Amino acid sequence: MTPQERIGQARARALAYWMARTEQERRTLSIGAGILLLALAYLVLIAPAMEGRAALRAQLPQLRQQAAQMHALADQARSLAAQPVPQVPPMTRESLQQSLTSRGITPGSLAMTGEYAKLQVNNVSFANLMSWLDAQRRENRIQALEAAVTALPTAGQVDASLTLRQGGAANQ
Repeated sequence: MTPQERIGQARARALAYWMARTEQERRTLSIGAGILLLALAYLVLIAPAMEGRAALRAQLPQLRQQAAQMHALADQARSLAAQPVPQVPPMTRESLQQSLTSRGITPGSLAMTGEYAKLQVNNVSFANLMSWLDAQRRENRIQALEAAVTALPTAGQVDASLTLRQGGAANQ
């Protein structure tokens, strides 16, 4: 049996069912079907659209605030990009010695060779040494090219040998 024949049979059965009803039953079924179609259309088309619209309306002030913050940050980034890069003082034995002393680190040896510095520290806190290196990287653009760190039996204490070099703005 083909699909057209099945549709034809279903239509014939529905027509027979419809014709077997009285005029009042047909009117009641028509009104019920209309109400059912309206309810279905409301539930499928109108209600989700209204809920989405309400949700977007509730989010709109927050989205506007975020957009304003992004514009302010973009303006700030543009103004910072226009400013010249601040020059940092060149790395010297004295400046390294002073920054180490301010962190409570006593170098075992500190030697300068051209633009390189060789630093040996003994029995220092690893966390303190790392925070000093990070500060040097951020403030003076000094980077560690080589680092040999040996843990000591005391927890958190290390011996370290570092080779340092002051770089350009790319190392920030």
